[in-house]
Amino acid sequence: MTSPRPIEATIRIDAPPAAVWEVLSDVRRMPEFSPELRKVVVLGRGSGTGVRFVGVNRRGVVVWPTLSTVVRWEPQQAIAWRTRESGATWLYEVEPLGTGSRLTGRRILPRFTRGTAMLGPVIGGAAGHDAELAEGMRTTLERMRTRIER
Repeated sequence: MTSPRPIEATIRIDAPPAAVWEVLSDVRRMPEFSPELRKVVVLGRGSGTGVRFVGVNRRGVVVWPTLSTVVRWEPQQAIAWRTRESGATWLYEVEPLGTGSRLTGRRILPRFTRGTAMLGPVIGGAAGHDAELAEGMRTTLERMRTRIER
């Protein structure tokens, strides 16, 4: 199996960081923006580091759940969660940029896990999925921008 592809996208949003954070910090809204994530169920209450949630993903006809935990929570600056099954950390950072904001999304994955190796053939291969996830990151940020700038 090949190594994971670096996944990162950055976009400018014509809104202050507080407006970006309002949308970004609610993980239940991520299915509105992500091409693959279909549903999020937060386990428990509250927000911040340690919050856990189940995500339901879909790629073609394949549907699978994931369990994620928020590992970074810096209001108006950054949110990140680690997905148990893949070992990936999904990081979103907000920076002030003039009268607007810069939003960067990254997937941090040093290596593919056993779970990824097992699921890879079912979803068409981990490397092919990486390419879709890279496109999906850009799409996610663009959809967020559209929602926030309304």
